[in-house]
Amino acid sequence: MTKVIVQDGNLDKALSKFKAKVAKSGIPSEVKKRKHYDKPGVRRRNEKKENTKNARRNAKRNHRGE
Repeated sequence: MTKVIVQDGNLDKALSKFKAKVAKSGIPSEVKKRKHYDKPGVRRRNEKKENTKNARRNAKRNHRGE
């Protein structure tokens, strides 16, 4: 359970801290993944597509740094 203490009645700051903690825990992405059922083959295909996209992005970033 994610908890945030409100200090000095500053609700906006507490809300932003709460949102950051929830996002860091990975709950929103997990909910998005489980929103509907994906067949195993479709899941593998999407993972492969995501991995190639990430590999291209990482290669592009590494190339710029040189």
